[in-house]
Amino acid sequence: MAEVKSQKLGNMPMGKLLFEMSIPIIISMLVQAIYNIVDSIFVARLSEKALTAVTISFPVQNVIIAFGVGISVGVSALLSRYLGMNKKDEASSVAVHGLMLAGILSFVFVIIALFFVEPFIRMQTKDPEIISYGIDYLYIVCLFSMGVFFQILFEKLLQSTGLTFYTMITQGIGAIINIILDPIFIFGLFGFPKLGVKGAAIATVLGQIIGALVGLGLNIRKNKEIRFRFRGFSVSHLILKEIFAIGLPAALMNAITSFAVFFINTILAGFGQSAIAAYGVMFKLQSFEFMPVLGISNAMVPIVSYNFGAGNEKRIKEAIKLSISAATIMIVFGMIIFMVFPVPILKLFSATPKMMDIGVPMIRIISISYLPVGFSIVCASIFQSLSSSGVALFEPFLRQFIILLPLMYFIRERTGNINMIWISFIIAEFFAAFYCVYFLRRDYKQKIEKNL
Repeated sequence: MAEVKSQKLGNMPMGKLLFEMSIPIIISMLVQAIYNIVDSIFVARLSEKALTAVTISFPVQNVIIAFGVGISVGVSALLSRYLGMNKKDEASSVAVHGLMLAGILSFVFVIIALFFVEPFIRMQTKDPEIISYGIDYLYIVCLFSMGVFFQILFEKLLQSTGLTFYTMITQGIGAIINIILDPIFIFGLFGFPKLGVKGAAIATVLGQIIGALVGLGLNIRKNKEIRFRFRGFSVSHLILKEIFAIGLPAALMNAITSFAVFFINTILAGFGQSAIAAYGVMFKLQSFEFMPVLGISNAMVPIVSYNFGAGNEKRIKEAIKLSISAATIMIVFGMIIFMVFPVPILKLFSATPKMMDIGVPMIRIISISYLPVGFSIVCASIFQSLSSSGVALFEPFLRQFIILLPLMYFIRERTGNINMIWISFIIAEFFAAFYCVYFLRRDYKQKIEKNL
């Protein structure tokens, strides 16, 4: 009989396993990052104000993704743990709970679309054109958020049983559709009306909805280790507790980043809309830079969770060491590219001279802060896998709200020099890495060495 897919998490050589599981995730996440960047490139061709509007909308858009990823990570890790203990009925029940939570989150963001989008945009700018663009874009993204919630969930269900190739298909199809539809809807090609910023939002949500439908089909046809059984289903408070214990910190970690971006935009507003637009480009580039590392760390979560459930300390240690090494190499490679080529990168976004003056030194300085980021990202996934929710949650709060934002505000008020502000990112990231070193050593001794 062919080996059950999830069993490779406990048997396959670790280097081959991590490579096999992470490559499809990395490819799909890079495609996702590319279409986010392409989205901004097309919007920038409308005007710098249009790009600024999308930039100030991004924190809420990122919160949607944060909660989608967070809850799905919780579902994925718990499901993998049950499979490691050979409890397939419980694993299938976890998957159904994931569907329920995705539906609830979709409804919450419909409410946000109806009542909170306009106040949020008006808090960040007084320019009527930017306000109009921002409301148009964010309203559509929130109203149709069900696409991204279910797309991410179905990807994580495939990933949790080792079917990462199909994860790549699910996300890749959605992203490719978005890339194709972006110029058609934004500029009105092939007889379609010119929708501008609205067109970018419509292309995004259509890509996500189609990706979700593809993911559902693949889980039904290919994922033999879980079943969506609704007959006799009842809500389990124990399963919900475990999902939230693992996934809520992941959601809140990314949500904290979104709130931090909101405050960063308000700090940069004193330097004009070009500063906000330039940082918006940097944030998208940063997402692209981190995607391969996130792919490795996401692939590591089911491996660590499965082997934790199976009581295999040796494989957990192998997975951690290999993930940290690969993540650091990838981060350094991307950092070098950004430091050497900031001018052609900014030209892709139709940067104005003012935006170029701000953006070139910004990219080079912030890139230095990436050195410890690979290690920190992998550590966050380790903490999630071991249910160290408090540790995982406090790291981004420490990095951004205790160190980064106060430093940025202090430097702005004392110097008025925008180039000095970017140094705050370097200080914050290195402090966060020291924090991760301490708690990784502690958790490994207390949760792995003592229990396995």
